[in-house]
Amino acid sequence: MSTYAIIETGGQQLRVEPGRFYNIRNFASLTSSELEQNTKILIYRVLMIRRKSNIDIGYPWLKGAVVKGRILHPYLEKKITIYKMISKKKTRRKLGHRQKSTRFVVDSIFLNGEEIYE
Repeated sequence: MSTYAIIETGGQQLRVEPGRFYNIRNFASLTSSELEQNTKILIYRVLMIRRKSNIDIGYPWLKGAVVKGRILHPYLEKKITIYKMISKKKTRRKLGHRQKSTRFVVDSIFLNGEEIYE
């Protein structure tokens, strides 16, 4: 719990810890054919790393910081329904879609070539 990193991926910022899994809407650098199970990924957009009482903050990203992980599986999220109705005009429109997501697990956090342990 004392070691974590804040990364930027998929248009959002995440607080990640080694050994936990997270859901990301899209990996910009990976195509759909590369999103297979156990594909290794490296995330270089690390904004901050905390280990025990030391905090390293990047401007905007930390140089030499890497978060290593692997993809567990791609999946579709729950369906989102959009219903538009204009009253007194008898106009109704129902749309929906399912967002593509990817679940990945963080294996380790590296800073300047050395792995950060708890």
